Parts: sequence; C-alpha cells; structure tokens
Amino acid sequence: MDFTIVTNNTIVKDNYENIIFVEGDFFDVLLEVRSCIHLGHELISYPLGASIRMMYSPIRSILIGKELKAIDENSIEVIENSIEKYKVTMGERNVDERNRRDYEVIDYELIKSAIYENDFINEIL
Repeated sequence: MDFTIVTNNTIVKDNYENIIFVEGDFFDVLLEVRSCIHLGHELISYPLGASIRMMYSPIRSILIGKELKAIDENSIEVIENSIEKYKVTMGERNVDERNRRDYEVIDYELIKSAIYENDFINEIL
C-alpha cells in the first residue's frame, strides 16, 4: 500500500492497515491531515465530501501518501481551503451524531472506492 488513511471511522480502522486513527470528529480529521501534509505527506483523496449533507457527518476518512516527501504546496492549499470551507459551511450547526453509524458505512464505501481508484491510477502510470 502506498497510502495511509487518516480516519475517525471504526469500520475503516477494523478493515485496513496503515491507519492514523483520530479520536474526534470530521474537523479533527482535517486538522490531522493538515499536520501530516506539513510533515511531507501528499494529499491523495479530496478532504471534503461531494455533497453538503456529508459536511454534517461526524465521520471522515482521507487518503494521504505513505511516503514522506518534499512539502507539496498544492496539498497544503487544498487542505487549508477545505478547513476554511468546513468552518464556513458548518457555522453554528452541529454535526449529525444521530446517524453516526450510517455515516460510518457511507464513509467506508467511499474510502474503498478512493483506494480502488488510487490503485488503478498507480497501475497505469
């Protein structure tokens, strides 16, 4: 595996290796990813969900490069913008803890797809 998964999803944690498990919510995962990027990890999957509804999720899994490299300015820009968009979108709203288990399942399926796409791209390059 050429990636690490930063996640707060227990389903992902139980099914994959190379995990950085975050005790916290979606925002805490974003902050951990930012810390990893500043250490030289590259962002592989986009940090935010594809829909506004997924922003209310307390769960998030994000792929980053496993190998430390030179700091990637594009990854820094994407994660910083994502953190700002999350803050603006959430405002005073609370995350949707009531549907946490459903969000874990959705996030698990999304990260499986991201891993598949990452593997496919690496095969053809």
